[in-house]
Amino acid sequence: MEVQTQTKPKSSIKKTIRITGAEALIKCLLAEGIDLIYGYPGGAIMPIYDKLYKYQDQLNHVLTRHEQGATHAAQGFARVTGKTGVVFATSGPGATNLVTGIADALIDSTPLVCITGQVASHLLGTDAFQETDIISISTPVTKWNYQVTKSSEIPKVIAKAFYIANSGRPGPVLIDITKDAQFGELDFVYEKCKAIRSYTPVPEMDINKVKAAAELINNAKKPFIVMGQGVILGQAEKELKALIKKTGIPIASTALGLSGLETDHPLFVGMVGMHGHYAPNIKTNECDVLIAIGMRFDDRVTGDLKRYAKQARIIHFEIDPAEVDKNVKTDVAVLGDVKVTLKALLPFVNETSHIQWHQEFKDLYELEYEVVIKDQLNPKKSGLTMGEVIEAINKYTKGEAVIVSDVGQHQMFACRYAKFTRTRSKITSGGLGTMGFALPAAIGAKMGVPDREVIAIIGDGGYQMTIQELGTIFQTKIPVKIVVLNNSFLGMVRQWQEMFFDRRYASTKMVNPDFVKIAEGYDIKAKRVDKREDLQAAIQEMVQSKEAYFLEVVIEKEDNVFPMIPTGASVSEVRLE
Repeated sequence: MEVQTQTKPKSSIKKTIRITGAEALIKCLLAEGIDLIYGYPGGAIMPIYDKLYKYQDQLNHVLTRHEQGATHAAQGFARVTGKTGVVFATSGPGATNLVTGIADALIDSTPLVCITGQVASHLLGTDAFQETDIISISTPVTKWNYQVTKSSEIPKVIAKAFYIANSGRPGPVLIDITKDAQFGELDFVYEKCKAIRSYTPVPEMDINKVKAAAELINNAKKPFIVMGQGVILGQAEKELKALIKKTGIPIASTALGLSGLETDHPLFVGMVGMHGHYAPNIKTNECDVLIAIGMRFDDRVTGDLKRYAKQARIIHFEIDPAEVDKNVKTDVAVLGDVKVTLKALLPFVNETSHIQWHQEFKDLYELEYEVVIKDQLNPKKSGLTMGEVIEAINKYTKGEAVIVSDVGQHQMFACRYAKFTRTRSKITSGGLGTMGFALPAAIGAKMGVPDREVIAIIGDGGYQMTIQELGTIFQTKIPVKIVVLNNSFLGMVRQWQEMFFDRRYASTKMVNPDFVKIAEGYDIKAKRVDKREDLQAAIQEMVQSKEAYFLEVVIEKEDNVFPMIPTGASVSEVRLE
């Protein structure tokens, strides 16, 4: 009698191949759809780079001039695309040079997977050449990190890394791979990670909380929405527009939330925060219901927490439970994916307009325009202002460009005056406030959206922190545009010294090099403008250029950014001058 034996269908059999850990890593990246890496080679990661050479037709590796530049470039790429940025670095100083960018990515919720090489596992803990305990160093600034010491671990660890980095609230992950794990062989098979035990990236929505939020909104006389970057990260721009269209609620943005809603939307009232617009800051302490959507109540937004929106009922739409009630006590917290929770909210809210409440915002904007904005856009002073430079950029980009700003006065001017018509168009270092961010981040952003104009707006101080990345532009020919607003000062610190330290300008005056000559040394077309009559033509030439372009604009040395909420003050104490 013939015995029938069952065999698994061929489609269910996982095929394996025998390869090294280094090659396995490359194949993991390809399986995750990665085609772009930023990095800098060295001894401990050399086996990975050796295998990368074999796959260079499938993986584009961009050699930055510093590992910090690699992280910021990957951030810029991730922020404009929503994809996970990938970084390579070697052990020791290569790994430690990543830390600033990783910390920046964590606080600004940017998905990165950073791969570092490490000394061989038998040398761990011996203070071997270029050995640094990057796992301990990076633990506070990563969403997850892990050290691989066996080649067989690589596929599962990398799959887990990508899942964690870009699920729920995104963030950076660091994987440290010892050199022997890179050389060792394994039977390679790759499966994408779809779930991890005990890790819940998106909390389950409670429909009763949604209904409670709707009841507060429907009964509000003066409701006010503050949107953060969570709307962009959650791809909830459409749902947000539907909500404000139906409810007529005025809406403001945090700095990182900018471009999630077009700046000329009739319900958009500006930016909140230390250098935000006058009306939304004042009205925060006058609204009766404050609806926070995908934002974390940062201290630069709230000012003195003891005097922040105490008159209002607080509704918080948030994906990260750790952010709820951390700074501001909420009345209703709606946890979950904001795209899902806003869609669920829409049927329960009433159709309203709040015309008189809107007029109050408009009246305060007119006051701000007369005291602050008019003099920035149409200055009486002979020197150029940052505001008029941003306005000129608006004129020639029509709000379609990606604006990448560094940190300082120019950053706040860019946030206040740049116009946006498309989402994922305002890229800056928010929570960490990293000077040197913009130049490499703009390189990454341009590579992420090559069909869009990408303009880096940088101060003369921050520019020199990562100026070496001009070499990356020189080698790759990335047609990014760079505008340095040069006031020969560390402008933001100088403003504080002027206002609060009796003009004692301690260590803030900058003696700068010839920026135009430096750019030309990297074969980048460059121009310097110091007269108002030359500004428009220079901006137009820059925007129309098909190649990389550097424009230095000499501006007023003591031009301050207003409004301003002094440290420790209430949002109601925002100053116009």
